[in-house]
Amino acid sequence: MAELTLTARVRGASETYEPLEACGLRAAVEPGDGAGEVLVRILADEAFEGVIRIAMPVHMERPRFFLPGFIYGTNRGEAPLVADSNCPRLRDGGAFPASPWWMTRSDRLSHPCALAWGDGRLAGLSASPYCLRIGSEQVGWTPGAKGAFSQYAGFGCSLRPGEVWYTLGYENAPWFFLDSHHPQPRAPLDGNCFVLAKGERVAVRLRVFDQPAGDERGVHDALKRVYGQYHQPPRRGCAPREAVRAMAAAIARDAWLPEAHSYACFVFDRGDRFEHRLLPSITWTNGLTAAVPVLMSAHRLGDAAMRAQALDCIGHIVDNAMNPSSDLPFLVEQDGAWSNRGWWYDRQHTPGHAGYLVGQSVYYILKAYAWELKAGARHDDWLAFAGRAVVRIEQSRNAEGEYPYVFSERTGAGLEYDSFGGAWCLAATALYSQITKERKYLPALLRSERWYHDAYIRRVECHAGPLDIDKNVDSEGILAYIRAARLLHEMTGEEALLDHMRDALYYEFTFKFCYNSPIRVPPLSTVGWSSCGGSITSVTNPHIHPMSSSVLGEMAWYLDRREDAYVRGRLRDALLWSCQCHNTFDGEFGYGKAGWMSERFCHSEGLLTERWPDGKPASTWFALMPWASGSLLEGLADVWDRAGELIGS
Repeated sequence: MAELTLTARVRGASETYEPLEACGLRAAVEPGDGAGEVLVRILADEAFEGVIRIAMPVHMERPRFFLPGFIYGTNRGEAPLVADSNCPRLRDGGAFPASPWWMTRSDRLSHPCALAWGDGRLAGLSASPYCLRIGSEQVGWTPGAKGAFSQYAGFGCSLRPGEVWYTLGYENAPWFFLDSHHPQPRAPLDGNCFVLAKGERVAVRLRVFDQPAGDERGVHDALKRVYGQYHQPPRRGCAPREAVRAMAAAIARDAWLPEAHSYACFVFDRGDRFEHRLLPSITWTNGLTAAVPVLMSAHRLGDAAMRAQALDCIGHIVDNAMNPSSDLPFLVEQDGAWSNRGWWYDRQHTPGHAGYLVGQSVYYILKAYAWELKAGARHDDWLAFAGRAVVRIEQSRNAEGEYPYVFSERTGAGLEYDSFGGAWCLAATALYSQITKERKYLPALLRSERWYHDAYIRRVECHAGPLDIDKNVDSEGILAYIRAARLLHEMTGEEALLDHMRDALYYEFTFKFCYNSPIRVPPLSTVGWSSCGGSITSVTNPHIHPMSSSVLGEMAWYLDRREDAYVRGRLRDALLWSCQCHNTFDGEFGYGKAGWMSERFCHSEGLLTERWPDGKPASTWFALMPWASGSLLEGLADVWDRAGELIGS
């Protein structure tokens, strides 16, 4: 029987959790139906309104906690705390934003579980993310269960003592992050309370984990079981080819700015006109991450005008963006001048070319080159541009094998490291080597690949991908590594690279929702939108955005070489999710035209900053964002000929 401690906090009382008896509650813990399962029954002798906490000790000297999508290890609690973007950090005796314990509502996590690794073991628990009311009883939700939504649950962890927590009702404590810049202190118990009438019962099943694990990757074995227990498929939207046609047409029709040779980053529908906000960038949030997926879609759809737009954008970057001092691309064009001063610039601690964007821009130019070449069109200037940057990129790798977080604008030398974002440079050089069949970089590429795997992926804590999160843990950077591992395996056939690719996919899946959260805020709550298959952006940005769908092709490629039911299920989820995020008719998501999609899907209490005209919060941004649609277009175009097979239709 699991070693559990049950306490409660009553609304209106102190912040201390007291024994159940002091709160008018009684509990019984008994074996459940399955192996490792525990059934917890709680009876209210008196009316109760508050939060009930079930604690399980992990008995580890230095536990590393994993609350998927929310906490990874310590969330870099050992790193300096003063940063522009804040998130929960675990540190014993730390000051804001660090604390030795954290609690959150269940839907801030991608999977309903709290795990810990240490001393060669994995321990933890999983339980229902919310409760249903069935008649006079409340029970934990499981897929297929029928009943009225009652209340969200919660999860947490504590360094001292080493425990994982599950709660009926929830707290966001010791702080709640609406976003990384707006922390709020622990709130009084109110709408987050679990309510029991006198004599009423609640029953919840917990699965307990306690098993050997050589390293942190043991988390993945537990998440496979959680996925199997709580998985719900996303709703079926339109067919994949229809999704490509609608989204690509909307970008080409409504977002193209000929005078800028680019697409707007935001397009707002003002009724009698469109308002465009460029937010210039050659990649990531604009530029190539829109143009290259549109180019791919144009080839799939046979649309010459759409292709011409994309070629204009790519050609303009290749013709003008190279910095002759560093042999690396400038990242922004503003008023005809090229520089690295994008919207993210003041969040960089070191000025210069950001490695994440340098590598990504070169990779996407090369991907566009390969698609065009397959169609019979050569762009030798594109290849020369990429090759010039690759020479500098390869000179800047440090002794460990890591690429720079920031390159010097004067010399192209590496100025700052300690970042997974440089994996985009690994992917860029790997793609260049594959296209040119030049193998001189291959030994160093393989050493770097192993470095990134052992230093970051093995520890299930990849940090410092995108530039807006102050080197916190995220899901974006891994997408570059997945591409790189695929390319290196294609060139070498080394079986270990498939193992590493699997580990990287499994890491990305820790951010990917396994069930459909009961969203309470429109428009997502009213259109039937599903969270399953979408990935939480980072521990800093608590929303789901579509970048993870850009590797649908890599997932399918992996399955062609290794059958893996877990990867196959996740690919199916991501494909279905990708086809239900855009307007299928004008205004379906409360804004815009058919084919429009934003980047922001607020599945939880986090990032609810957009407002309807009446001032109430909205769960998405009211704008077309081409880079976001582009992530879906890239993945769907890559699996164009087999999407139906992969989703089982």
